[in-house]
Amino acid sequence: MQDSQIIRTEYSDVMKKSYIDYAMSVIIARALPDVRDGLKPVQRRTLYDMYELGIRYDRPYRKCARIVGDTMGKYHPHGDSSIYEALVVMAQEFKKGMILVDGHGNFGSIEGDGAAMRYTEARLAKVTQEAYLADLDKDIVDFVPNFDETEKEPEVLPVRLPNLLVNGAEGIAVGMATSIPTHNLGEVIDAVKAHMKNDDISTRQLLRYIKGPDFPTGGIVVNKDDLPDIYEKGTGKIKIRGKVEVEDAKGGKSRLVITEIPYTMIGAGIGKFLNDVCALVESKKTSDIVDISNQSSKEGIRIVIELKRGADIENLTNMLYKKTRLEDTFGVNMLAVADGRPETMGLKKIIEHHVDFQFEMATRKYQNLLNKEMDKKEIQEGLIKACDVIDLIIEILRGSRSVKDAKACLTQGVTENIQFKTKISRKMASMLRFTERQATAILEMRLYKLIGLEIEALMKEHDETLGKIARYEEILNNYDSMAEVIIEDLDRLKKEFARKRRTVVENAEEAVYEEKKVEEQEVIFLMDRFGYAKTVDGTTYGRNKEAADAENKYIISCMNTGKICVFTNTGKMHQIKVLDLPYGKFRDKGIPIDNVSNYDSTQEEIVYICDSEQMRYSRLFFATKQGMVKKVDGNEFQVAKRSIAATKLQNEDMVTAVGVISENQSVVLKTKDGYFLKFAAEEVAEKKKAAIGVRGIKLCKNDEVEEAWLLEEGSEMKVTVGEREVSLGRLKMAKRDGTGTKVRG
Repeated sequence: MQDSQIIRTEYSDVMKKSYIDYAMSVIIARALPDVRDGLKPVQRRTLYDMYELGIRYDRPYRKCARIVGDTMGKYHPHGDSSIYEALVVMAQEFKKGMILVDGHGNFGSIEGDGAAMRYTEARLAKVTQEAYLADLDKDIVDFVPNFDETEKEPEVLPVRLPNLLVNGAEGIAVGMATSIPTHNLGEVIDAVKAHMKNDDISTRQLLRYIKGPDFPTGGIVVNKDDLPDIYEKGTGKIKIRGKVEVEDAKGGKSRLVITEIPYTMIGAGIGKFLNDVCALVESKKTSDIVDISNQSSKEGIRIVIELKRGADIENLTNMLYKKTRLEDTFGVNMLAVADGRPETMGLKKIIEHHVDFQFEMATRKYQNLLNKEMDKKEIQEGLIKACDVIDLIIEILRGSRSVKDAKACLTQGVTENIQFKTKISRKMASMLRFTERQATAILEMRLYKLIGLEIEALMKEHDETLGKIARYEEILNNYDSMAEVIIEDLDRLKKEFARKRRTVVENAEEAVYEEKKVEEQEVIFLMDRFGYAKTVDGTTYGRNKEAADAENKYIISCMNTGKICVFTNTGKMHQIKVLDLPYGKFRDKGIPIDNVSNYDSTQEEIVYICDSEQMRYSRLFFATKQGMVKKVDGNEFQVAKRSIAATKLQNEDMVTAVGVISENQSVVLKTKDGYFLKFAAEEVAEKKKAAIGVRGIKLCKNDEVEEAWLLEEGSEMKVTVGEREVSLGRLKMAKRDGTGTKVRG
């Protein structure tokens, strides 16, 4: 490679420039809408392609795959999915304040499903054709080359409505994002008219016309007082709530019916809401809910929550607002492309840009119309003048050898190559000075135009042309006249396409609910050998003590507001809320602890169970299969997590025993081969829960610790080894880390 072909530059500069170019491409050409028409490039190109294909509102639907393919091939070479997704959103009434595409088929529901483009059909909506794409033939917007310069596409659509506010926008660019709520068409048009009549109008005055966002899903905006500041800056947070109604049910019960949801719940939000409500019931945050069902249909949203008799409806409603997405926040960031660069704008600035765009389009439109009428006037005046001297013109035509000679005579009075009957005719012909257009029109005129009625029609048409010219000049030269024309057009569109407001805007008090406090009491935790657990009150346990002791493996006294800690052979500790366990009769079966904790009975075995609060003031002793021992302060296990690692284990090691240890106790370890080692509890080193511990007993090859006991002084605990009974209290004391004494059975 020659030196002239090598570019020598700083690598960081190249990367910086490349990234900036990429970022600006995403910002301007992909993610953000233009403030003038309120459309992203993919939306604009899709609508224009449908217009070019002739898929109008009064014509048959066409397959979406056809529209997507044509748009991608001509204007938007960025993949079919982005085009189809944009097409679908423009057809969904629950996402847009005003749909721009008339969809036929499964375009999805508020819960997020939908069919592929090969199944669905679409055509332009009437409002799109009349207010977004009309007058494209009048040269009122600029056209630019497409990506491969084989086609022309509009730089911006001639949208006559403030679409950025009506339909809102959402988009994520590089380092910035836009989030503009939808608004009511009629209110926005009234605000635009107010601005045109008084361009010094303030944002607060504009909000007399625009009450606030108007979401297609309805709902309630509850922070009305924050709206002036949000619309002034173009950023802020709007709080929206779903609409909840109370209905009477059978048996004196009531039900809550949610008929409108926050706009942010579109998609998977309804399913998430149902799960959140179920979680409130399962976690015993509320006991007022009996059942919940989603009865939504094409008629609208209907989520029904059945309540028990005597339920506190107001408190429950506030809980739903506080604990679920029934009350949510819509983050406003009114960012759009203005004058070729991204800008965050307030309400007034957006309306200013829209009005400026309307005046620019109106100026170009009426200038073009004026030019056409001036051309018509020129031709009409030529034809009228020709009718007055029609005999002379006929004589010129009959005496000419060519069209060129006849036209030269009509435009310049050249008579040399034309034969006339009289000198007077030649002299009159030499005085003719028609324009090129007039001469061409005269030469192309048909004889029937000389009929008296046709001449009268021509005179009448000429008068109409003069009237139009005067009208267009008045509009172009007078601001008020042009504003009047724009306002008339807005009023017509408002009358035909505006609808009633769906979202209520008000100031509401913050949702506050009283969490029902559980009356604290002492209960008895019972768990049998099959892992079924329950709690009963102390009196019930006392009456059935003998049966309870015989049938249950673990019996622990605890508070109903506390937690039960389960230590397993895998070195984990699982926590169970006592309130999650069934409380009631002694003969109730209970519930597997697998269902209320992360404990898995198929993968691990329980070594020890204790009350969390009692453990706080104790030290726990750990012994493992490989002979490691330690003691850990109980405070280390006071955690919020449902499961933690209670101790660190070496490879292939497992926990053999866990228990509460005190200084005046002794520890006895028993191995699989029958070795016993007894030593003082004070010899067990205190470690953190993440430590392995110290060696408790030296093991022979293939031997392992099978059991461990903590003995009180003077204890006479006996265990059986083979056929021999061994009293642990009579074992000789030794030092920790010894080999122990072999006991033969």
